[in-house]
Amino acid sequence: MLTMNVFLATLAYALLGIVIFVVGFRLWDWLTPTDIWKEIAEKHNIALAILSGAVAIGLAIIIGSAIHG
Repeated sequence: MLTMNVFLATLAYALLGIVIFVVGFRLWDWLTPTDIWKEIAEKHNIALAILSGAVAIGLAIIIGSAIHG
């Protein structure tokens, strides 16, 4: 049964995970030597788009595992 405490804890952990994900992805974007969004949108760099997706999935797995315990 879903109680209010469980619901609020789930919501808090979800928001925490999203914030950590955005900060981590922005940090990765900042550390790369090129402008990722310009490369993907204007130059249609498919390899960089795939790499960005892989980094996003990796970050999500790490954050989810860390929050879940």
